[in-house]
Amino acid sequence: MLDNGFSINYNKGMQSYKFKISPNKEQKEKLDSMFGCSRFVWNYFLDLNNKIYLEANEKGLKKKHLNYYDCANQLTALKKENGWLTTANSQSLQQTLKDLDTAYNRFFRKKSSFPNFKSKKNNQSFRIPQFFIIKDTHSCFPKFKEGIKTVVHREILGKIKFATISKTKTDKYFVSITTDYEVKKKRISDNNIGIDLGIKDFAVCSNGEKYSLKIDEKNIKFLHKQVSKKIKGSQNRKKAILKLTKRYEKISNIKQDFQHKLSDKICKENKLIAIEDLNIKGMVKNHCLARAISNQSWYSFVTKLEYKSIRYGGKVERINRFYPSSKTCNSCGYINQELGLKDREWKCPRCSIKLDRDINASQNILAQVLRELNLKGCRDYNLKPVELSSVDEAMKQEATRSLA
Repeated sequence: MLDNGFSINYNKGMQSYKFKISPNKEQKEKLDSMFGCSRFVWNYFLDLNNKIYLEANEKGLKKKHLNYYDCANQLTALKKENGWLTTANSQSLQQTLKDLDTAYNRFFRKKSSFPNFKSKKNNQSFRIPQFFIIKDTHSCFPKFKEGIKTVVHREILGKIKFATISKTKTDKYFVSITTDYEVKKKRISDNNIGIDLGIKDFAVCSNGEKYSLKIDEKNIKFLHKQVSKKIKGSQNRKKAILKLTKRYEKISNIKQDFQHKLSDKICKENKLIAIEDLNIKGMVKNHCLARAISNQSWYSFVTKLEYKSIRYGGKVERINRFYPSSKTCNSCGYINQELGLKDREWKCPRCSIKLDRDINASQNILAQVLRELNLKGCRDYNLKPVELSSVDEAMKQEATRSLA
């Protein structure tokens, strides 16, 4: 379900297509060798950067790391010391160095975590920056001029910029082709919607709709037990691990399929999408809810909303993570400080209206975004300042009482 032939590159004006490839035995060995070369180059220069970084730290010098050009200059000498690196496409190895440099720069700008070493036990990949073509349902690129059989089941639009060959833990091979084609789709309505992401229901919308995804994970414990019973290093253990990996892969595909369909539906029907700026990293520190929160994959869903809304000419707006969306009555603005996580419904003491916790939160999220856009002078989302002012006034009164 995930590998439906379509994925997206988050850069504006780029689209990616994912196809399954079927290499023969000889081509598999060659691809595995190229995966190993790319992984070795990444790990070698990551280790070298770590040593330089720590040495500078010990001497009290300015912390630095090797950039792409420094690493590229040393790559030639490394290939002479390790002749087997010449079996890989030289441009793919250089692209690995560019990716490592990008990972370091993102870390120093505090946009991602520190780069990790790559393991042959995880998914493998390498990029082909140039000379990739699809010829007669075959993927042709350097070192594979004869081509690898590819299931091209949809038209590729735009000029090919680069491609990525990948291998999953279940020994499936794929190619992701990125083109310069910019996708534009037609939206069917100009509605505004607020979304509250949760655990019981995956997403609750301000129009009252609830979306949930239930996945049966009972046999996962059984498969884990089967792996633990097998002798380490035995063939039976490898077979048990493969069964467990396939089960996790299927669950991941189900989640991705659900998120793609839901995000496309929401973006197609709404011009403005209001969501919370969730602190997921902080939320998973609660050990009672960490597993449930991680299984929801909220970050992945929000990312899909953001790039798909651009396709449909819409926009995703976030509210402050400290805004009490669940505790605030969407009718009068009263803030219920006694509301707990177990309370799924509550009655407002001021206006006596009965509220559904999640629907109330989604309506408050939308109202707060509209208020903020109204203050900024935005007139693109059918704002109604008269209706919003009563809620603003109620919240100001509640804040005054709290201070008193």
